[in-house]
Amino acid sequence: MSYSVHTTIVGQRRPSPAGEVRGIAPRSADGPHIGFRPDIEGLRAIAVVLVVLSHAGLSRFAGGYVGVDVFFVISGFLITTLLIKELDRTGTVSLRGFYARRAVRLLPVSTVVLVATVAAAWFWVPATRFASISTDALFSTFYGINWRLAYEGTDYLNATAAPSPLQHLWSLAVEEQFYLVWPLLLLAFWARRRVLVALTVLVVVSLAVSVQQTTAAAPWAYFGSHTRAWELGIGALVAVLGGFLRRTPKGIAALLTWGGLGAVLIAAVTFDESTPFPGYAALLPVLGTAAVIAGGSGAGGWGAGRVIGTGPFRFIGKLSYGWYLWHWPVLMIWPLALGRNPTVKTNLAFAAAALGLAWVTYHLVENPVRTRPWLRRRARRGVALGVALSASSAVLALIAGQFTPPLPTGPAAPDLLAQLAGAPDPRNRLTQLITQSIGAEKLPANLAPRLSDAQQQSPQIYQDQCHSNYTQARTDQDCVYGDPAGARTMYLIGDSHAAHWFPAVEAAARDHGWRLIALTKAACQMPQVLTYNEVLKRPYTECVTWRNQVVQRVVRDKPDLVVMASNDLDNGGIISPGGRIKARQADPLWVRGWQQTWHRLSGTPMILLQDTPLPKGNAPECAAVNARRLATCDRRVVRAISERGRRSLIANAAKASGLRVIDPTPWLCGQGKCPIIIGNTLVYKDNSHLTVAYAKAVAPVVERALFPRP
Repeated sequence: MSYSVHTTIVGQRRPSPAGEVRGIAPRSADGPHIGFRPDIEGLRAIAVVLVVLSHAGLSRFAGGYVGVDVFFVISGFLITTLLIKELDRTGTVSLRGFYARRAVRLLPVSTVVLVATVAAAWFWVPATRFASISTDALFSTFYGINWRLAYEGTDYLNATAAPSPLQHLWSLAVEEQFYLVWPLLLLAFWARRRVLVALTVLVVVSLAVSVQQTTAAAPWAYFGSHTRAWELGIGALVAVLGGFLRRTPKGIAALLTWGGLGAVLIAAVTFDESTPFPGYAALLPVLGTAAVIAGGSGAGGWGAGRVIGTGPFRFIGKLSYGWYLWHWPVLMIWPLALGRNPTVKTNLAFAAAALGLAWVTYHLVENPVRTRPWLRRRARRGVALGVALSASSAVLALIAGQFTPPLPTGPAAPDLLAQLAGAPDPRNRLTQLITQSIGAEKLPANLAPRLSDAQQQSPQIYQDQCHSNYTQARTDQDCVYGDPAGARTMYLIGDSHAAHWFPAVEAAARDHGWRLIALTKAACQMPQVLTYNEVLKRPYTECVTWRNQVVQRVVRDKPDLVVMASNDLDNGGIISPGGRIKARQADPLWVRGWQQTWHRLSGTPMILLQDTPLPKGNAPECAAVNARRLATCDRRVVRAISERGRRSLIANAAKASGLRVIDPTPWLCGQGKCPIIIGNTLVYKDNSHLTVAYAKAVAPVVERALFPRP
């Protein structure tokens, strides 16, 4: 991933949902179509195939995530059809019966998949991720994982985390949240005209929120039930208008089905991870799916159903729920289990294997439980089964979270914090410890922090809200550190690669009696450029606003020193008046942007703290996977330094502008290599950010670099 929010594997794409109950509709003059709908079964097949191809990394179907929209519309149509049938027959809806049917239909297979996934994760997923997966299992059990994913998608420090093998269950969470409310609304407004008005309001409001949040907060738009409700509502509208739609002339109905199917396929092959989604873009697959369903009720043999209602499509459609549940955990875990990098071909092979698992669970679990007479005769039995399965899953998740897979450790290593704090020459002692740490075999017994804790630890400025997230643009917070009564003031400004140095810079300021003002922002570099934010899926205008305010505040306060640091990478790329600039063409623009920032701050003493070398992927995960051959995680310096050419150009320009340039590479690397553990201390918390423990340990080295002694 995402977040990006829908990213591919092999490039990792965010998962999409699975289908609903089979297409049975009531017999009513004004109600939905009557009987089984093979075209809808085939439509489910198309949706799940698009999802699987997208997740397998087939670039031609990068937009296959539109399967989420297809499934939501189908679900809204089928469930509303069943509810209207019951209302027509009895004048009411048995809520206990409704939720019993859903529990019997959904929970047996999803529980099997959840238990199997947690067990597989214990054996094969890096131990650093197991606690998070256990939490995902708990959230999935109570249909709340979509909100967990939305929150994590806006957390910059989690943006590069590997997708959870359970995150595909977000779609079921969205549906169940919708169906907690929808039967009650249908009962409250029952009378077709009133229901049409209520549905129309729901669709319009939810679509408007979806459009707004897709622009403002893409993860919340993608995973939120409030921004997806309109899609289920469109399906419900088709169900309510069933009588009217059946009177559509056959020629027009047939055109609707073919046109709608074409719209879904066009979206799947033209959309990709850069498409702002859902928002307006979701209208294409949603209305396309609605057209297929609406036209299918009157198209006869001329509609798309003559193709998608055939045996092969119905076979896949019948297994679509199980295939959806199985395919994502299989795609996430098989490379870890076999120690191989995924390719499109191997992903497709394992996706086919997941279809085999779906066939097995359909015949051994899904169909036998769903058709068991004693469950169908009493609604309370279905509810009891649902409660028992949910409780079992919750207990499993809670217990599993307490038993992180053990990792082998070697002897204790020198305590980096103590070694540098007591050294007469901290820089020299650090160099010695780096050299000793290169080529290490096992994790030190006294590792700090623990691999499973590293990701959760952040510098104090995060808790104090002095590090702004993506959407925040305020700089008026009281962010005073060091010696608050100090006569001299220094600023620490930049993105998260400035923030991760905060513990060391704060200690240096405190020891020298300086006030420290720390203002940093996620993914917001200090050069005067406009970049594309891959999480928000749009130009990062909040960064421009925030950066201008920070520069104005520095100019106003006239501090004695400004320390600035930024990530050297392009993130989503620079946006110029002519469009997005490719990375290889962007170096002069980055240099010019830096020069503009320095010019605005001219007259203020400035230090450019260059970017840190980067590890091989996620450092704690590498250490967990290679706990017996830790040297595998060492990285050559020439590979660890990103954008070497740009880095050199910027350093030269900084020196020409009168800045002092500090290169932190010797604080992390030696003899041409950069280990991820130095002494007893884990250097990186993820794929680029320092741990709080390491920043604190090297504070004496940073202090002498910021305040050189005569």
